[in-house]
Amino acid sequence: MSRIAATFAQLKAQGRQALIPFVTAGFPFADVTPELMHAMVTGGADVIELGVPFSDPSADGPVIQKAGDKALSFGIGLTQVLEMVRVFRTQNTTTPVVLMGYANPVERYNQKHGATASVAGYAQSTEATSPFVRDAADAGVDGVLIVDYPPEECEDFAADLKAHGMDLIFLLAPTSTDERMQQVARIASGYVYYVSLKGVTGSGALDTAAVEAMLPRIRAHVQCPVGVGFGIRDAATAKAISRVADAVVIGSRLIQLIENQPRDEVVPTVQTFLRDIRSAMDS
Repeated sequence: MSRIAATFAQLKAQGRQALIPFVTAGFPFADVTPELMHAMVTGGADVIELGVPFSDPSADGPVIQKAGDKALSFGIGLTQVLEMVRVFRTQNTTTPVVLMGYANPVERYNQKHGATASVAGYAQSTEATSPFVRDAADAGVDGVLIVDYPPEECEDFAADLKAHGMDLIFLLAPTSTDERMQQVARIASGYVYYVSLKGVTGSGALDTAAVEAMLPRIRAHVQCPVGVGFGIRDAATAKAISRVADAVVIGSRLIQLIENQPRDEVVPTVQTFLRDIRSAMDS
């Protein structure tokens, strides 16, 4: 059982839902991320999503795009992100960490470290395991969400991740068809991430009734837990979503809270915000 599956099983036994905060690695300061991850755990995070900076993040709105640009200006790439996870793991060996990002950094990482091919570096690689999967497992990563990896091209990647104790997580959207949900269900593990809004991160107002109506349809196809994100900005919306979903994902609001904070205020700001969210979810 992966760390993610074990975490969700424990929460289910307690009658609780997972709180999954997202931050862009290397933002707002290049060296703050491991410390920030520990603060998230103290604040009540059950799983951490760590964004891998990328120059063309098609699913992300202006808030997370700006955070990624700043991290890139600091020289933060996938190699540095894996090192941040390693540092975090020296003090925390239980909280699952999910890398969220795009195909380009993974493909480029594989090319730089010996693979030469398409999705996740398998088609022409001489190794059964891609360099990215090998090094992510070694760093202590528990799950991967690659926005632009379609499920129909990810069976080898998913199998490789699972062989190394990691889960492959997919997005579902209000526009997802039953066929797409079935494709995702065949290979997804850990949890699936339901994008509650049409559009990019940070856009629009969350319609909790629409989310509640959609989740039974998703669960008819998908057996793993369902997390909901995009549009959750405060304790009230987090509490409402936690009543119907297995997990609440918060990203853009966290980025907004810390983007202009001085270095010594970043950690306490995140910790306080998440404590309020966690308290609301548990009330």
